[in-house]
Parts: sequence; structure tokens; C-alpha cells
Amino acid sequence: MSLAWKLILLALVSAALVRAMIAWPMLDQPTPRKLHRRPVPTGGGVGIVAAFMLGAWLGPTSLPIGVLLGAGIIALVSLADDALDWPFTVKLLAQELAALLVVGGGLYLGDGPIGMAMTFLWLVFATNAMNFMDGMNGLAGGVALIASLFLAGFGTGFVPVTALLLAAGLVGFLPFNFPRARIFMGDVGSQFCGFMLGVLGVAVGRMGADMLIAPMLLSGLLWDVSFTLVRRAMAGEKLTQAHRGHLYQRAQQSGMDPRLVALLHWGFAALGGVAAFGFIATNSAARWIFTAALLLPQLWWTIYVRHRAPLLTEPGP
Repeated sequence: MSLAWKLILLALVSAALVRAMIAWPMLDQPTPRKLHRRPVPTGGGVGIVAAFMLGAWLGPTSLPIGVLLGAGIIALVSLADDALDWPFTVKLLAQELAALLVVGGGLYLGDGPIGMAMTFLWLVFATNAMNFMDGMNGLAGGVALIASLFLAGFGTGFVPVTALLLAAGLVGFLPFNFPRARIFMGDVGSQFCGFMLGVLGVAVGRMGADMLIAPMLLSGLLWDVSFTLVRRAMAGEKLTQAHRGHLYQRAQQSGMDPRLVALLHWGFAALGGVAAFGFIATNSAARWIFTAALLLPQLWWTIYVRHRAPLLTEPGP
């Protein structure tokens, strides 16, 4: 079977499982910190994970065993969390174990303990960043799809095929989530996608491209999460407490169409992909141009949202 037909098959498998999760749902109940106002099925990420794992089994991807084990742990624990609502510490331990399996298997940036530690922190942060930003129809799923497609054009080895496997699962899921959400991907989808995009970013850096490729693709998500964490820390808020203080949430609270907010973040991801290609193709002296091409839109977005919603208070958990 050719790769193209395999990807079509995997997208159909993902769509079928997402449809099954709608028919026999786990329900995400509305709370003051969430955007939806009625119970919505969740766990649609099962389709993404199953399609990816099936594609890895059909091969050939040459995925390191540590990556597969780590991804499996992330998926199983986060699916259980979708059903049982486990404490954040349980999810964090699973993420740390998954990151250790990747690093322990030899996939890390740089040399020695510092490179291993930085890779570990990046994988945990990328996993959580995607999870934190999965609060609006199509936002996280669309960004993950665009990032996957761009990553397929970088690097060698297992990166291109693995990125396409992830993209195939997302293609099967996204029509059920945007523009109207019949189902959410849940932690099982968002954490799995964040973890795999983090891994692919490390692999791209190890295989001769630049280690900034994945952060550039995810710049919109990483900026929002980082800005929000810093703002809440400076305000003395408890960082592990659920909230609705992200920029994308503030924009929606101020009356902005959530579909427009999601599409804007898709644009940030696409801009990150274009900037990443330019970043690699130019010499170091000119790379600041492509860095500015990513930072300036984020600064504009932050100022715009803060202007629209300066007095909004955050609902409790």
C-alpha cells in the first residue's frame, strides 16, 4: 500500500472512531471556566491516537521505542483523566515519565546532562501547552494539523512519515470539531498531539535542521501559555488552578467570534511554518527578520486582546 492510500485509510479510521465516541460518549460537563454551556462529548482524540498507532504498526516509520512507549503512556493516562478527572499531578507524572523514556532512549538536543534536561523540560512544556490551549473549537486541532504538515517538510529519518501519520489522524477528527463542535478531542488528543509535536521538534533539531522549528510552528500557543503563566504568577495566582485567563479565552469573553480566534491561531501556525523555512534558508545575520515576523504579531495580539478585555474578571474553577 502506498503512503498516500495509507494516510487516507488512517484518516477514515480516525473519523470512524471519532464518530463512535460521539455515539457512545464521555461527556464534558459545562463549568464556569469552560466556553460551552451544555454537555458535549469528549475523547475524540481516541481517533487521532488510534490512527497514529495503527500507522506506526503498519510501518515503516523507524520510530524509537521510547517515543512509542511515551506516547502510549500519555494517551492512556489522559484518556483515563477524561473519564475520571484525575488530579493534575497524576497527568504531570505521566508526562514526565514519557519525556524520560524519550530522553533515555537517546533522543535529545545538544550533548550531556544540560541537553537532556532542556529536552525533558521542552517535552513536558509542549505537552501542556497544547493541552492548555485546547479550550476552543478547532484551535488546538487546527494548529496541530498545520504544524504536522510543515514538519513533514523538515528533517529526515522518521520525521516526515511520523508527522504525516499525526496529520492523518487530525484530518479525521477536525471536521467533527470545527466550526461547530460535535465532540472535543479531550486530554487524550491534546496531550498526545503536544507530546508528539514536541518529539518531532527535537528530532528535527537532531537531524540537521534548526531546534527552533517546532517552537516557531507553535509560536501562537507557546506565547499565549507563557504570557498567561507569567501574568498569573505576577498577580500571585495559583498556577495549578483552572482558569479562563488565556488570551484566546479573554478574546472570546470580550465578544470576539471564537471561530475567528481559532482561524487566527491557524494563521499564526502557518506564518510560523513560512518563517521556519526562511529561517533555515538564510544566514544567521538575517534570521532576526523571521524571528520578528513571529514576535510582532504576538505582541499585536496581546495588546489588542488586553485593550478589548482589560477589566474582565476570571470565573472561579
